[in-house]
Amino acid sequence: MQGLANQARELGKILQQRRLSVVTAESCTGGGIARLLTDEPGASSWFERGFVTYSNLSKEEMLGVPRSLLETRGAVSEEVVLAMARGALAHSNGDVSISVSGVAGPDGGSAEKPVGTVWIGWGLGEDIAEAQHFLFPGDRDEVRNRSMLAALEGLIERL
Repeated sequence: MQGLANQARELGKILQQRRLSVVTAESCTGGGIARLLTDEPGASSWFERGFVTYSNLSKEEMLGVPRSLLETRGAVSEEVVLAMARGALAHSNGDVSISVSGVAGPDGGSAEKPVGTVWIGWGLGEDIAEAQHFLFPGDRDEVRNRSMLAALEGLIERL
């Protein structure tokens, strides 16, 4: 967890220096990224809000992810995390966003999307969103921790 806390602290410093705020849209990490960020003193100046959208319905209702996209591509897909990243910005006052959807296990995996499959998205303003696919080893906690770390590192790199 120390590496996670260090990355959260680093991201907070960058956001504060650039006068940006972040919003999170999390599925498989269950609000863990928001918790890490808000553990940092002074986070209220750069953390706007967090969405925990575990179900498909919550992704639709809270972030505006189209049902058709969830039905055709699945919640764990590039298209959905991009829509989550954009939706988090559209439904908040955040400047940048992090979105995560994946299969943390131990159940729920398939041949196409085995346990450890995670898509992470980053929204960088109104028109720019990027996503990356990961296949993390380990048990549920390890997959979730690796997802959180990759999400934080990814936003740091992009800023």
